[in-house]
Amino acid sequence: MKRDKIPVRITAVCLAGILLLGGCGSNGDSSGADRVDGSSGSTSGETWQEADTAENGPAEDKVDSAENDAAQEGELQSAEKADEAEGPMGALPREEAGTTDDNGAADSTGGTYDSISEKSMEKQNYLESCYSYDWPKETYSSEEYSHWDEKGYVSVMKEPLSTFAADVDTASYSNLRRMIRDGYDLESIPEGAARIEEMVNYFSYDYKGPEGEEPFGVTTQISQCPWNTEAELLMIGLKTEDIDYSQAPPSNLVFLLDVSGSMDSYDKLPLLQESFGLLAENLTNKDRISIVTYAADTRTVLDGARGNETRKILHALNSLEAGGGTYGSKGIETAYALAQRNFIQGGNNRVILATDGDLNIGMTTEEELEDLITAKKESGIFLSVLGFGTGNIKDNKMETLADKGNGNYAYIDGLREANKVLAEELSATLLTICKDVKFQVEFNPAVVKSYRLLGYENRALDKEDFQDDTKDAGEIGAGHCVTVLYELTLKDGMNPGISNKEIKDLKYSKEYEQELGRPITESTAYKEWLTVSVRYKKPAEKTSSLLEYPVGYESYTTAPTEDFVFAAAVAEFGLLASHSQYPEDASLYHVDKTLRSIKLNDEYREEFQELVGMVYRNCR
Repeated sequence: MKRDKIPVRITAVCLAGILLLGGCGSNGDSSGADRVDGSSGSTSGETWQEADTAENGPAEDKVDSAENDAAQEGELQSAEKADEAEGPMGALPREEAGTTDDNGAADSTGGTYDSISEKSMEKQNYLESCYSYDWPKETYSSEEYSHWDEKGYVSVMKEPLSTFAADVDTASYSNLRRMIRDGYDLESIPEGAARIEEMVNYFSYDYKGPEGEEPFGVTTQISQCPWNTEAELLMIGLKTEDIDYSQAPPSNLVFLLDVSGSMDSYDKLPLLQESFGLLAENLTNKDRISIVTYAADTRTVLDGARGNETRKILHALNSLEAGGGTYGSKGIETAYALAQRNFIQGGNNRVILATDGDLNIGMTTEEELEDLITAKKESGIFLSVLGFGTGNIKDNKMETLADKGNGNYAYIDGLREANKVLAEELSATLLTICKDVKFQVEFNPAVVKSYRLLGYENRALDKEDFQDDTKDAGEIGAGHCVTVLYELTLKDGMNPGISNKEIKDLKYSKEYEQELGRPITESTAYKEWLTVSVRYKKPAEKTSSLLEYPVGYESYTTAPTEDFVFAAAVAEFGLLASHSQYPEDASLYHVDKTLRSIKLNDEYREEFQELVGMVYRNCR
């Protein structure tokens, strides 16, 4: 795993487009278009750079023209324009670059020049010109993402078992949506920001519900892989029962809110306050609500209020102001202590952390936070993490906290998303049905030659971890859908790559021994292709239960459902957005065409189609 601060290149094409066209964002909004990276280099297979060159002349001419235009405008004016546009990575707002006095003058750390005289501006231009070295045209964002190495196709003979933890986080998709609306093209998306499994699992699907005593229903379907004609695509879908929050057990909720200086931005603390206001309106008399804030220190704002005391909760939220350092680890300690004091036996005990993830006091590294939250989860208190803001979000830290704290992670980019997470899907967000959910898929070597799991790189487990109940895995809430996609290549003759000892422990051991080197025949095609095994625990238990679901030719279809087609389109877009090393024939053109071929009938799916269209149009 690699963690880097992401460099962002503002290309010459983008700059030329801004200067010549004055911006052309969606719906006539120029603020987003100013951030669009007009460079080529997509993995879709279309040579957009050549088309662009044919229309507008050689790239070198654009660079020279753009640089000359910028020079004529003056360096200070260019800097102010760039500041207003914020850049494709969503640079920090001007007020965060430095403080100003009441007249708008800047302090020594930066800020605005609103009250500086014209003569002072001339001096500033001269001083700037003294140090105008010819550096590469790059700007840097302090956003941080964890990048995990992508795994390509795996031989069934070498690795017959695929093991990983469930994941219902959705933060990657809503964060990606924010980037696209801010003008990012596919090349500008930071490494590690687009996680395919979170993109696919953002949406709901019409999967079979649970039957009998089982906590979830399982749906499987196999059809031709849309972006790889030499492979099949397997979809595995789990769905838990959707429970109305009013019928759920009582909740003991602690809002752990970041009010540090980094939260002083319109898309952070103010949005946080409105978002939790939506949540407060859906709470009931049986719930207990506490509020803890942290900056340079922690403060308990509310302790055990009843959920129906909405005005009291709203007043506490609206009184918050941002300022100071970020002592997040102490905030976590305080919140868990408060949750423990108000613990409801048989209830839903949970801390909801809202932050941009920028911790700078106390425990600040991913490793330290992981150790802290891993110990806390043993208390029976779950964790939800809500990310806010742009420019300096620490996605890597927020994801670590949620994954290791028996919780989920969502990113709130606006009130519409807040309503989805904290109102429409309240039970899924707050009420855990199954914890430590693990998948293990065993492939039949008589049918499947190789496989590739799409996404879940940061959820991979060793095969031994599947039966180890001490190993942490993923949590699934009420009404959640979990979708898993595999690319499969079918057997056409293979060589052994696994030891006899390992073969004897497998379900398909006879097939491994008897079918080596033999191509698929009509008789073998109708055998089981694979078996999906799922382990899970009830929220209050420490011992897992096992469910197994064989999958055979009966799951294959040449006319897949619209759920299958849509999920495949999201995954194909994810291959491009995540800069996959194995995109095969994935393209924006094909994703856009696929989405237009099916009925969406869902506002969130329709929104995804719009986002794909925005990126596709900007790249042509």
